[in-house]
Amino acid sequence: MGSNEWEIFSYVLISMALGGLIGFERGTIGKPAGIRTNMFVSGSAALVVSVSKVLIEQFSQVSSIVSADPTRILEAVIVGVSFIGAGTVLKSSETHRVYFLTTAASILFSAGVGIVVALGLIKLAIMLALLIVVISRIIGRLEFHFIYHDKIDTE
Repeated sequence: MGSNEWEIFSYVLISMALGGLIGFERGTIGKPAGIRTNMFVSGSAALVVSVSKVLIEQFSQVSSIVSADPTRILEAVIVGVSFIGAGTVLKSSETHRVYFLTTAASILFSAGVGIVVALGLIKLAIMLALLIVVISRIIGRLEFHFIYHDKIDTE
């Protein structure tokens, strides 16, 4: 394997580890889209962006006529992942409540972490993955305690 291939492989591994961290947090509280889903989403985002970088390099060497817009690659990743996230969202016809929006958001965030890793911003990706775990744990508890706990007691 060439140096590009090892670099892409390492980016995918790092992304999957960070996605797994996000998924672990979701899985420990019994939410859908746990460890494996977030690992796959984060890893595939890193893979698509990394391979796209190689593809852009190859096309730019072959022809000056072909130009690439890297933002379209990011857009494609976000659209694909959003489709997966939409599949996790449920709406109750009885209570009209929406469930698993945070799970869908965590899937999208995992893709974002994968993109950041593929761009070589490893430290930022680590900080972002840790941030999402902290937000999910601390803010989730505060949200339950101050918002949902009161509603459960009064219903």
